[in-house]
Amino acid sequence: MKLNYATNFAIRLFKLLNFKKIRSKYKAQIFEEKKKIVFYSELEKFEKEQLLSSRSLKIERLIPFLNDKTSNTSFDPHYIYHPAWAARILAKTRPAFHIDISSTVSFCSIVSAFIPVRFYDYRPAKIQLSELAMGKADLMALPFADNSVESISCMHTVEHIGLGRYGDPIDYDGDIKAMKELARVLAPAGNLLFVVPVGFRRIEFNAHRIYQYEDIIETFPSLEIVEFSLVPDDYEDKGLILNATKSEVNAQAWGCGCFWFTKK
Repeated sequence: MKLNYATNFAIRLFKLLNFKKIRSKYKAQIFEEKKKIVFYSELEKFEKEQLLSSRSLKIERLIPFLNDKTSNTSFDPHYIYHPAWAARILAKTRPAFHIDISSTVSFCSIVSAFIPVRFYDYRPAKIQLSELAMGKADLMALPFADNSVESISCMHTVEHIGLGRYGDPIDYDGDIKAMKELARVLAPAGNLLFVVPVGFRRIEFNAHRIYQYEDIIETFPSLEIVEFSLVPDDYEDKGLILNATKSEVNAQAWGCGCFWFTKK
């Protein structure tokens, strides 16, 4: 009788305390505290070695980085793969100079080492490098004549136009206007490298728009697709998919569509 009462009491107490729930609730905090313990343990070891050294280089302040001990180096797949894709194309086409409209400045900075680059943005970057020129431009009214630009890129940019995120005016069709401007200035037989997020069609205001494959193709009726590549959601397994299919694109939640166009 006593045993049954004790057993029942233990069961009721376990349910009341719900150890599993408590452990789950504090698991993240416990994990963070463990990282701090490791940090201070390593600091203590380092300070002991510092005392034994004849070098004058000493610890001046502590800036703990506790989340970098990973088995693999992390990276943003969109912003690693799409500049690498574009740089490889420019290495093939070798234009006399290249114009970029508001793509990542790291891409323009690196490419300018082997091709002169003119970078334009609604918010110009103050970068000083040889063969890299900076200028201000509105993507909805580019300062170039019709059919005048032999080589141009606009990557991971158009999806933002008209949403106000970067100080540009609100314009529901801003992205469409921007794409028409890119088509207008591209020279016959010239190359346009164009990148946008792809997958289930939607707007996530004021961050960006996400497009389906046919949205982009239909907005550039005067251009021909030379190559289409995709950074898929499962990029860790597949990497950059060259010559991806339409069905692959539209199956993504947050893919990166890389379109190489030329003018007919």
